[in-house]
Amino acid sequence: MLKGYGFIAAAASCWAFIGIFSSIAFAQGLEPMEVAFWRALFAWFCFGTQALILGQTRLERRDIPLLGFFGVFGIFLFYVSYQYAVKSGGAALAVVLLYTAPAWVVVCSFFIFRERLSGYKILAVVLVIAGVYMISRSGGGKAAEDVSSLGLLALVSGLVAGLCYSLYYTVGKYFSGRYSSANLFLYVLPVGIVCMLPLVEFAPKNAVAWSSLIAVSTVSTYLANYCYYQGVKYLEAGRASIVATLEPVVATAAAYVILGESLSLLGYLGAAVIITAVIITIAGK
Repeated sequence: MLKGYGFIAAAASCWAFIGIFSSIAFAQGLEPMEVAFWRALFAWFCFGTQALILGQTRLERRDIPLLGFFGVFGIFLFYVSYQYAVKSGGAALAVVLLYTAPAWVVVCSFFIFRERLSGYKILAVVLVIAGVYMISRSGGGKAAEDVSSLGLLALVSGLVAGLCYSLYYTVGKYFSGRYSSANLFLYVLPVGIVCMLPLVEFAPKNAVAWSSLIAVSTVSTYLANYCYYQGVKYLEAGRASIVATLEPVVATAAAYVILGESLSLLGYLGAAVIITAVIITIAGK
C-alpha cells in the first residue's frame, strides 16, 4: 500500500505541474493552442514507443467510434480548454476548476443514464457549485496583486476542461478494462493532434520554450499516467482517486512559489469546498 500511495502521490505531483510548465511556455510567446498541440504530439511519441515495444497495439473495430469521440473531447477539447484556463486565469485556478469533473459525472449520469441521485451526490454537486461561485467572485490567480476579477474566458474554459476531464471517469473507465494506457493513447492522441493542427499558429521557440513543452509532455502527461497506473496496482481505485486530489493542492502551492500566483481568501475557501466535494463523491462510491 505504501508503494501505491507513493506512486499516486507522484502522479498527482506530476499532473500539478501542467499549469507551471505551460505558464513558462506562455511567457516565451507561445499560445495555448500550440502548447496543447506539442503536449499531445510529444506524449504520443512516448506512449506510442511504449505500445510498440510491449506489443500493445490491438484495436477492435467496434471501439473506433468511441475512440474517435474520446480523441475529440478527451484530448482535443480537454487539452485546449485547459491551456486557455491556465493562460487566462492562472495555473492555480485552472487546476481547481478541473476538479469539478466528478460533479459533471454525477450531473451527466443523472440526465443521460437516469442514475439515482443519492444524498451524497446532491451534496457534492451543491458544494461544487458553491465553490465555483466563490472562486468566480474572488477573482483569478494570475498574480498576487491582481485577484479582483475573474474573466469569463478563464471560468468557462476551466469548467469545460472539467467537463472533458469527466470523460476519463466514464469513457476512460470503459477502455481501462480493454486497453492498456499506452494502447489507448496510441490511438486517441492522433485524433486530438489532427483536430488541433489546422488551428495552431507556430511561434519561434528558444531553449526554454522547448524545455517547457517537453516537460509538460513527458513529466506531466506520460510519467504522471505511468505512475498513476502503477499505483492502482497496489491501491483500490477509490483510495487512489482520493490521494490524487493532492494535485490541486500541489499545483496551488507551486503556482504561488514559482509563478507568484495566488487566490484571495474567498478563492482558497472555494477551492477547499470543491476538493471536499470531490472526496465526498469518491468516498461515497
